[in-house]
Amino acid sequence: MAAPRIVLVDDHALCRNGLSDLLRLRGGMDVVAAVGDPEQVPAALREHHPDLVVLDLRMPSTDGLSLLRRLRAEGIETPAVILTMSDSEVDLSAALRAGVRGYLLKDMEPEDVIAAIGNAARGELTVAPAMTLKLAQLLQSGPRGGDRRGLLASLTEREREILDHLSRGESNKTIARALDISHDTVKLHVRHILSKLNLSSRVEAAVFAVEARSAGMR
Repeated sequence: MAAPRIVLVDDHALCRNGLSDLLRLRGGMDVVAAVGDPEQVPAALREHHPDLVVLDLRMPSTDGLSLLRRLRAEGIETPAVILTMSDSEVDLSAALRAGVRGYLLKDMEPEDVIAAIGNAARGELTVAPAMTLKLAQLLQSGPRGGDRRGLLASLTEREREILDHLSRGESNKTIARALDISHDTVKLHVRHILSKLNLSSRVEAAVFAVEARSAGMR
């Protein structure tokens, strides 16, 4: 299996270079670009087509989520993970709504950061252990069982199939290949799924699907 291709975005050179070395030397990953200036990120992603972009949340000229929204507006769909010092529930919630694949903290053990980034590059949803309680609290404010069952019933058979793929953190391209349909068709189905479930991101849809499955709903 090819090494995951990673782009790092952090305005602090020490953090950027240190993490780059960790991922390369101890994680066996291919850090194809380490960027300090957010303005250079779109070009780097278009040039290298990485499996994952790791974004700092707080940067002098912008924040990671604003940058992510800009990337999506420009048609760049590279999966993203936030790596930050902020353990704020508000920031976690905003990141999930923006559709990130993970939310990690810079004070995690290096081996845990390496493992989490590797898992995210392979399609898994990753959240820092210290944030799991806050994530659970966010989820508790979501739809209750009866509401969730009704929302799930509103989906077509194809939409449920795609929702199941979303729950595994798969990209639109991966889903399109698995179901032998076009990338644009998957994007349209995902938009319909989010609208019907009253959700705003793929991560929320994935969490919804996992919770529904755990509750015995199909």
